Amino acid sequence: MQDVPTLVAQAREGRPRAVARLISLVEGASPQLREVMAALAPLAGRAYVVGLTGSPGVGKSTSTSALVSAYRRTGKRVGVLAVDPSSPFSGGALLGDRVRMSDHASDPGVYIRSMATRGHLGGLAWAAPQAIRVLDAAGCDVILVETVGVGQSEVEIASQADTSVVLLAPGMGDGIQAAKAGILEIGDVYVVNKADRDGADATARELNHMLGLGESRGPGDWRPPIVKTVAARGEGIDEVVEALEKHRAWMEERGVLAERRAARAAHEVEAIAVTALRERIGSLHGDRRLSALAERIVAGELDPYAAADELVAGLTSG
Repeated sequence: MQDVPTLVAQAREGRPRAVARLISLVEGASPQLREVMAALAPLAGRAYVVGLTGSPGVGKSTSTSALVSAYRRTGKRVGVLAVDPSSPFSGGALLGDRVRMSDHASDPGVYIRSMATRGHLGGLAWAAPQAIRVLDAAGCDVILVETVGVGQSEVEIASQADTSVVLLAPGMGDGIQAAKAGILEIGDVYVVNKADRDGADATARELNHMLGLGESRGPGDWRPPIVKTVAARGEGIDEVVEALEKHRAWMEERGVLAERRAARAAHEVEAIAVTALRERIGSLHGDRRLSALAERIVAGELDPYAAADELVAGLTSG
């Protein structure tokens, strides 16, 4: 058993091993998870969470690394959650993002963690919300959450980030893909990376056109900017940071930031409650209550929805 108060105190001091142990407790769904979350609750809520999403190959890891450098130049502490595909052998993250961000490995003001999706759809690890809270409580000013890049199902980042950045690249059909995926609805800032390639201007124009088609904004509403970058050379990254800061200021001015964080907390509570209920239902296999309901359905005495209502009522009251 870990000494949670000591780990939390050490994480607040910026000790990476303590942060790593806390996130490991989260990822492993440790019996101490509730104690960890209770200890972190009053310490979190200060970090600015930026989600980066986009199809594979658009340069998410390179862009994330460049953003880390930009924020570090302003003296901010940065946390990175890089969600990798699960290894088919161990179930762990493949750690490709940590290799690509090795430039920051020795910087005490940067904490990088790869997390495995473990088959979770939506581009994020199931433990991402709690891991974000660990980095927040550990004193990170900015937390960059880079998703795995799974295409059309990768819209969950919008529910976890204060600001969502959607990356595209010329010559990859990303404009059409964006329209299909629905990520035109979740992006707060759009980045056309690899802008030194042919077709970058055309991609930006197409994206601007699509944003215009789907627009139903009133006066004063946020219009997502489109920024062209060459992340491998650091070009355009300062403009991305500027766009992020403008969006944050806009949200704070209109109370949108508080609304998004409340919605995020509600989503997290709902997910925890559903998981707990699913575990209780899973333990009913072979239980007489479930068998009795099934027999009544087969006999035509009960429909499946009414049976489910009875089952839920029994579980929540018991």
